[in-house]
Amino acid sequence: MSLLRYIVCIVLLSFAAWIALACGSSRKLLSITVSPASADAQGYRNGEVPFVATGHYNSSPVTVTPLQANWGAALFQSENGTMVPTNGAVSVDANGVAKCGTSASGTYSIAASVQLPYSGPALPCPSPVYSNEAACPNVVGTAQLTCP
Repeated sequence: MSLLRYIVCIVLLSFAAWIALACGSSRKLLSITVSPASADAQGYRNGEVPFVATGHYNSSPVTVTPLQANWGAALFQSENGTMVPTNGAVSVDANGVAKCGTSASGTYSIAASVQLPYSGPALPCPSPVYSNEAACPNVVGTAQLTCP
């Protein structure tokens, strides 16, 4: 009878562990850093600058590099601190490689963003690259790219 009790306990404990894991964990993405923090496209082969995102979490492992993220670019206007779309002047691929187009000139922000799990009402969230909207459930990290 003790073998049967042992098997039943193992099955119940396994089921309880499965339920706990299925409910998610308390591990949360706190911030993102993008490396290099700033780059001049002229210093890179073919003007292609590889950016890498690192995620910083509240529990182990506390950092993840490279972090899978959504990439984008925006023109940074320092006089009022706003960001505007690049209209194709700078492109960033899914791997974080940025390239200045022929019309690009100045300093651009390269952003890596991760959307957090969210179950509330739908939010009007434009792309986090050009939005400072705090209501969007995204974590964003940025770097600077200088185009000739």
